[in-house]
Amino acid sequence: MTVTSPASAIVTADAVAEVAAIGAQPEVAGFALAGARVCPAGDDEQARAAWRTLPGTVAVVILTRAAAEAIGAEPTAPGTPLTVVMPP
Repeated sequence: MTVTSPASAIVTADAVAEVAAIGAQPEVAGFALAGARVCPAGDDEQARAAWRTLPGTVAVVILTRAAAEAIGAEPTAPGTPLTVVMPP
């Protein structure tokens, strides 16, 4: 299995995939307790920057609604990590 990240790095079946959470600090901080890579983003530009700089080991990204709106259609591109948007 091969998954390509936004950074165009490759995760293979031999590597351990990561989960990341992007959004406002209060909404995503708790995901660190489960081992997720937390990427605080206080505004749209920070959310886009966090998405674009995800390492190739990230296979799943949890987005706050605001982060998802800021990132737009980028997560639907082929080869990007699976994304999940948190409910309001």
